[in-house]
Amino acid sequence: MLAIIGGSGLSRLGGLVVTARRAVRTPYGEPSCPVTFGELDGCPVAFLARHGYGHTIAPHEVNYRANIWALREVGVTQVIAIASVGGIRTDCVPGVLVLPDQIIDYTWGRDCTFFEGADQSVQHVDFTEPYSGAVRTLIARSAADCGEPLIDRATYAATQGPRLESAAEIRRLARDGCDLVGMTGMPEAGLARELALDYAALAVVVNPAAGLGASEHGIRLDALKGTLETALARVQRVLVAAAHRVAGG
Repeated sequence: MLAIIGGSGLSRLGGLVVTARRAVRTPYGEPSCPVTFGELDGCPVAFLARHGYGHTIAPHEVNYRANIWALREVGVTQVIAIASVGGIRTDCVPGVLVLPDQIIDYTWGRDCTFFEGADQSVQHVDFTEPYSGAVRTLIARSAADCGEPLIDRATYAATQGPRLESAAEIRRLARDGCDLVGMTGMPEAGLARELALDYAALAVVVNPAAGLGASEHGIRLDALKGTLETALARVQRVLVAAAHRVAGG
């Protein structure tokens, strides 16, 4: 089953005909919300709003372990995670869709593994390629199916939040080789790898990162909404195409 994790601006999946909702109990507490099941243009999908249905959970307060565990518990095998990001690389401008292939984790204090505690043996998962090649290919081909341009390959910087970054922090991220900056990429991707879920992110650039371009002297938060709404309509088309590809085998 294909699951979609909705980020900022996508707390509900437009066009989803809901058939059921399931509140999943996990060993790690409550997920952000019940898992929603339904049909997207006639194709079965599961949906989970990362920040809750009312977008009330801040990035550093999301129970990532419960969310990923819940998706695995309901039988999900493939996950497309939608993420709103700031653009650092010059071609990652507001409104574009980006398919990252690498990630750098700058978060701290988040519960980042299932492998801890006295009853757990030490486990190390390979994270050389943090995103599933199969799901990245699914997203890329789905974007091509519906004629939506997509930037393939970028490095996502996962920062702690909830505040936005300083211009100096963005300059550091650029020196580190980061192309995008967001707050929810980790530990979500790592946890999915630990549970052997095929997981990849589809990033929506909503603003130049701090200190760059139109954000040189500050980020106009009021200007983000329109950009996000327009871009999410494009995301919706990609998700419909992906659902058809999965349903078609």
